[in-house]
Amino acid sequence: MSLYPRSFDPRVRFLICALVALVPAMSSCAESATAIPSAAVDEPATSAGASETAVLAGGCFWGVQAVFQHLKGVTQVLSGYSGGSKDTAGYETVSTGRTGHAESVKITFDPRVVTYGRILQIYFSVAHDPTQLNRQGPDSGTQYRSAIFAVDEHQRRIAEQYIAQLDKAAVFRRPIATRIDPLTAFYPAEAYHQDFATVHPDHPYIAFNDRPKVENFKRLFPDLYRDAPVLVGSGQAAL
Repeated sequence: MSLYPRSFDPRVRFLICALVALVPAMSSCAESATAIPSAAVDEPATSAGASETAVLAGGCFWGVQAVFQHLKGVTQVLSGYSGGSKDTAGYETVSTGRTGHAESVKITFDPRVVTYGRILQIYFSVAHDPTQLNRQGPDSGTQYRSAIFAVDEHQRRIAEQYIAQLDKAAVFRRPIATRIDPLTAFYPAEAYHQDFATVHPDHPYIAFNDRPKVENFKRLFPDLYRDAPVLVGSGQAAL
């Protein structure tokens, strides 16, 4: 029996077919990554003891989850699905690209420690490439789109103004393809997807696609990075 369920076949297939071509490109990307400007607009801290959530999509949720699990002020990061209905929120169904879902992560954080604007800065800087339309690295399809699922009007306004700021400054060589959609629901992914990058650090997909993201996060945002990731199964970590 294979170590991974059959639902992993599409991702493994893309990896095998593109690996030779992708390795030089990914190495170059990892070396050239730079921190983009912080958001010119941000939100004030909320009342003491309040936590907030952010839902972001940026390709395979393994890598996006891994990045934000190392962010100070984050208490949980779940991999899951957003944008479609409950009855299609499963990996094999979402992998068809016909459900409206995107592989997403739900980030629970303390705004007294890290703001939503800073989360977006990390999202655009190291978690994914926001200029790729309906794909990330070896993964292709609408389920791998770049999308911000705004929890409320406040988040929508911050995201819109931040993208406008980045576009005006021509931070990226290509137009930003990130969509901003209202969050209707978030459905947690299957258990075997949670904490995948930490549990399987030597998996080829993780080594080539996701480990460089975490390394870039540590290099570019040392004041926000923490060595011990907060894991789904471990409860809340120290902030």
